[in-house]
Amino acid sequence: MTSEPILYSEKLSSKKTQLLFIALSLLFMLLTVWRVIASGVNTLAGVLFFFSAFFLFYVINFRTLLIQLSSNALRLKFGIFHWTVPLNNISACLPDDDLPWLMKYGGAGIHFMMVRNRYRASFNFLEYPRVVIHLEEKFGWVRDISFSTRNPDELIRQIQNAITSDSPA
Repeated sequence: MTSEPILYSEKLSSKKTQLLFIALSLLFMLLTVWRVIASGVNTLAGVLFFFSAFFLFYVINFRTLLIQLSSNALRLKFGIFHWTVPLNNISACLPDDDLPWLMKYGGAGIHFMMVRNRYRASFNFLEYPRVVIHLEEKFGWVRDISFSTRNPDELIRQIQNAITSDSPA
């Protein structure tokens, strides 16, 4: 995607999400230390340490979401994870605002969920609106991909224009 012109690009980050992950990592580290001091190294201390390391990974990896749209593909990059969707595999692009509360606010970073009997990959921060794209051909189980953006209307317009110009006449 580096050689083709970028039609839309956005870097998105969230101080609120970062603070949440930092707080959770520190909380579990403190609980680990407390448990080791109180009872020595045991299974519970290991589980607490695992959660501390898990949230530390979230702090480091899910710092910035990069969205890039070219004339051929949409690319989402969240730390070491990335997803590239060829434009000819996008059947629809629309706001992702009709979700139950738990699915909308139930996690930041990358997660997978069932929405209206369609398996979805979600790249998101909690406080930004989201866009969802429906895939023509599913990728594994994934039929939809949603992701956060500051400019959902502009991004939807750009994707729809790119899809339209990509369609054969």
